Amino acid sequence: MRTAYQYKLRPTTKQAIEIDRWLSMLCAQYNYLLADRFDWYEQNRCPVNACPLVCHIPELRDNPDYYSQKKKLPQLKKTHPWYGEIYSQVLQDIVKRVKVTFDRFLKGDRNGKRSGRPRFKSRERYRTFTYPQMKDGCLQNNLITLPMFGIVKVILHRPIPDGFKIKTASVTKKADGYYLTLSLEDTTVPDIKPDFNADSITGIDLGLKEFLTTSDGDVVPIPQHYRKSQKRLRVIHSRVSRRQKGSNQRKKAQTQVAKQHKKVADKRKDFHFKTVNNLLEKYDVVVHEDLNVKGLSRSMLAKSVHDAGWGSFLSILTTKAAKCATGEYPRGHFRENAGLLVIAVNPSGTSQDCSSCGVKVPKSLHIRQHICICGCNLDRDHNAALNILNKAAGHSVFKAKSLLSSSRIVLEAPTIIGTPI
Repeated sequence: MRTAYQYKLRPTTKQAIEIDRWLSMLCAQYNYLLADRFDWYEQNRCPVNACPLVCHIPELRDNPDYYSQKKKLPQLKKTHPWYGEIYSQVLQDIVKRVKVTFDRFLKGDRNGKRSGRPRFKSRERYRTFTYPQMKDGCLQNNLITLPMFGIVKVILHRPIPDGFKIKTASVTKKADGYYLTLSLEDTTVPDIKPDFNADSITGIDLGLKEFLTTSDGDVVPIPQHYRKSQKRLRVIHSRVSRRQKGSNQRKKAQTQVAKQHKKVADKRKDFHFKTVNNLLEKYDVVVHEDLNVKGLSRSMLAKSVHDAGWGSFLSILTTKAAKCATGEYPRGHFRENAGLLVIAVNPSGTSQDCSSCGVKVPKSLHIRQHICICGCNLDRDHNAALNILNKAAGHSVFKAKSLLSSSRIVLEAPTIIGTPI
């Protein structure tokens, strides 16, 4: 099992300057390698039997792939000796980052989805370098040893679980300082198979009036961290606009803006984690809508959708449900051997259909009460949560579990809102 822990770094003034220097050199190398790939791509992207509008004879050279660019690093250290001060594997990781970025542009990810054209990074936008391998015992007490950099102080706000091994380490510069992200692995942790209690299930409806409403009628208020901080952000942004471009005072004001945005993001993330913990402590199975968050974030409700952070919340919910029974979390934090499960269902009709009789009851967004001819009178979001729960009845996981019930726990066919599983 792999997981990541992030800690705050406390480098000395000299070390902070050295981190910035490394980032500056790595940024230049990243842009150079990306430009090398684009140069070859622009001259050789036409097939043999086709001719571009602007004809020219391309330079006859091999495609700069991962291995050919990696072989040039020793020569780089000869022509630019200051790159010899950077750990070799950190430089090699830059080549890998360029490869991954360019492959997503040309070929797409494992799902075939292509990303946009890679952009050259300015110094302010290049903030992270990574050690792909770390030695055993590199972290002692609150000090970590980074190869060819030195020993840096770390604020260990939580201990690393027993049996976990540090695989990689990344140093990131943020608005309020430097952070260390450790990738941890424990090969002794087995894969968790769903072993849930089918009666302990809930459906959740995400909204903008309330953050979520469960099928039991419980409501979690929406905090609106960004909207509450807009007054403060407006003041800081006005300071930036009054400062002269390129001046140190403008940079200080921009840093204040970045810190305020990070504060909002941290509050939102903390709220998401606490909400997820409360759900997983209470239920074995959580059903939610398979929302197109990216599309909703481009609508007229974009600010509210971004402020709610639905995508981040659902990602945390899915990840924590998969990891909570692996021993990563302290004993008693979740129910022992929980085997929790998160299911995404089609959101079509969840707000319009009646959860009692199934009849479609059309209503516009401003109507917050669901009233049906069958006598069902519920809050709109509560009715939607019940519909979401109903849609989970035919999920393949429940069917597979019922087939295994004879060899494991015998499950009586429960009824979810009148629909047998």
